[in-house]
Amino acid sequence: MFGFSFDRRILYVILAIMVVFTLVQYATNEGALLSLVLTIPGVLIAITFHEFAHAFAADRLGDDTPRRQGRLSLNPFDHLDPIGSILLLFAGFGWGKPVEVDPRNYNRNISMEKADAIVSLAGPMMNFVLAIIFTLIYCALYKFAGAAFILSTYGNIILTLISTTIVINIGLGVFNLIPLPPLDGSKVIRPLLPYNAKQWFMNNENIFYIVFLVIWITGIAGAIITPIINFLGTSLLNLGITIFRLF
Repeated sequence: MFGFSFDRRILYVILAIMVVFTLVQYATNEGALLSLVLTIPGVLIAITFHEFAHAFAADRLGDDTPRRQGRLSLNPFDHLDPIGSILLLFAGFGWGKPVEVDPRNYNRNISMEKADAIVSLAGPMMNFVLAIIFTLIYCALYKFAGAAFILSTYGNIILTLISTTIVINIGLGVFNLIPLPPLDGSKVIRPLLPYNAKQWFMNNENIFYIVFLVIWITGIAGAIITPIINFLGTSLLNLGITIFRLF
């Protein structure tokens, strides 16, 4: 997934420190631990459908590599990446196990570069679609389930699961659209670049791996995408409320 042999080791060390520190905090806060547990279904849904969308798009464009590797599946365990999954669980943004494709297998209706961009874009777009669907479900429950359900413990858990799934899907979609390797956005933006900029981007890809590590480790990535996640989440909720006011 990453361009340097030591990248993954560095990430594991950093992630281990983050997880240990976070778990200590959760261990002293019962409510926070429960919140973490309720995040797990959202993480599984977001990653599974994200990677499935990559595999499905590649398959439809003529590359059977994901199909042969068993990635045309909605089994979460076929798609989980240890680092990306745990990061998504604790931080609200991350990634799944990359879907391997062979651009040479794409049909020739469009260029390999554009086909690769479509495959890369499919994952984040799936997450945004899921966020919309779960937002509509959330608003429908508030509209039709009644106060008894909403105020009950069971209802509160269901609504928390749904709202967390919305945030996780938005976070995964937005994070992966950052135009830096190894994220999907780096391939989505490539066909849009002028030729010279594209060549410079490809020739200096290793530099962008380092930039990605820096903005992730320092928290800059979170500072950039958190306002976007909040804005999109609020906008979807307002849209859902507006739609169900018509009923």
